[in-house]
Amino acid sequence: MDNQEKFRDSIGTLDQEGKRSWVYPKKPHGIFYKYRKYVSYFLLLFLFAAPFIKINGHQFLLFNILERKFNIFGFPFWPQDFYLFVIALLIGVIFIALFTVAFGRIFCGWICPQTIFMEMVFRRIEYAIEGDRGKQIRLDKAPWNKDKILKKGTKWTIFAIISFLIANVFLAYLISSDELIKYITNGPASHLGTFIPLLIFTAVFYFVFAWFREQVCIIACPYGRLQGVLLDEKSIVVAYDHKRGEREEGRQRFRKNQDRAAAGVGDCIDCSQCVHVCPTGIDIRNGTQLECVNCTACIDVCDSIMESVNLPKGLIRYASENNIEKKAKFQFTPRLKGYTAVLVILTGFLIGLLLIRSDVEAKVLRLPGQLYELKDNGHISNVYTFKLLNKTNTVMDSVHFKLASMPGEIKMVKKDYFSIGESGMAKGTFFIEVDPSQLTDSNNEIEIEVYSKDRIIDRATTNFMGPQTFR
Repeated sequence: MDNQEKFRDSIGTLDQEGKRSWVYPKKPHGIFYKYRKYVSYFLLLFLFAAPFIKINGHQFLLFNILERKFNIFGFPFWPQDFYLFVIALLIGVIFIALFTVAFGRIFCGWICPQTIFMEMVFRRIEYAIEGDRGKQIRLDKAPWNKDKILKKGTKWTIFAIISFLIANVFLAYLISSDELIKYITNGPASHLGTFIPLLIFTAVFYFVFAWFREQVCIIACPYGRLQGVLLDEKSIVVAYDHKRGEREEGRQRFRKNQDRAAAGVGDCIDCSQCVHVCPTGIDIRNGTQLECVNCTACIDVCDSIMESVNLPKGLIRYASENNIEKKAKFQFTPRLKGYTAVLVILTGFLIGLLLIRSDVEAKVLRLPGQLYELKDNGHISNVYTFKLLNKTNTVMDSVHFKLASMPGEIKMVKKDYFSIGESGMAKGTFFIEVDPSQLTDSNNEIEIEVYSKDRIIDRATTNFMGPQTFR
């Protein structure tokens, strides 16, 4: 059975008995790793800073599901704007699908929070305390002596502290940074209902980054399995150039002064460094695999090996199957055009909805179970409840209603004019009185305008009930 068939029978993190084989990736170096660090540290900075950034007094990003408060880039959104979230989610899914079709799992290697935390935070701490791949293997095989207890204990303690910090940051996205600071100031005993779930999330993060690790990408994350339906021979992925690496005689160890081309052997010197550096434990030479997160670590290490043996770099590179087999360049295929067209249409639709989104959302409903009332002056009266949502960061002053569709009078139960605070809500009750001569049916559609001072801020449509004789 050759290596390719062995690969199809198992994954890189399982041994022959089906038990987990712990991955000890070698510390990566190289140009791609340097760029990945820049991207990762920028995203980490954004993640930790976003809950504490305020725009006009509003948290930059807030997803308070329990209280139904949402801020996106400083703009408040409400559950009534859920349709915008659905469209934005569709755009995100299609965007990821588009880039997967074009560039494989580039999201996983460069942007995914799991990869960033694992490779750029926890793994780097592990390297600093336990050393590189060889030292980690020897440490794990060593008996529990003073040195091992000290290193393992230090690492696990730091992992727990960072996991607790991450849990707090995510909590700030859910309850707001102001509430989080207040909870910290008051102490955990005053907020056990929040502190206990916080400890649970801390334990989950610790479990993921201290033990589960790459298994999240291999087992838990469904995105890797989408590659089977999204990738094709034109997709650009992290790929091993088997045409150049194998040639007629396959791989062979490096021999000084050997003419490898004349001997018919490939440029791959079978050093296995691409396997040792892989964070998911695969051999990229077996082709595209679901475990591969396109982290580019194998590209960097292979380029450094090729340079050291005076062979051209790029044996492992970003390339498509067509590029390796036929030297074909990247093409904007009909499939990509289809995804792009849908993405552009949905993005335009979302932008249009955001542009026409009113500053205030008004809901006016007839009071359930109430019939009309005939007043002493002969007018017909209906009672209504209203709810106004202020979606802006400013106070709406002198808010009042006007009947737009027919002559009539609106009588407020409380104040005729009122204010709505920024990102606030107003509720109340009013009566509408109409001359019966204005009615054409027992159930008439009427339009109500909502004003802030002299400016119309929204319109609402409701029904006005009259006597059956108007049918």
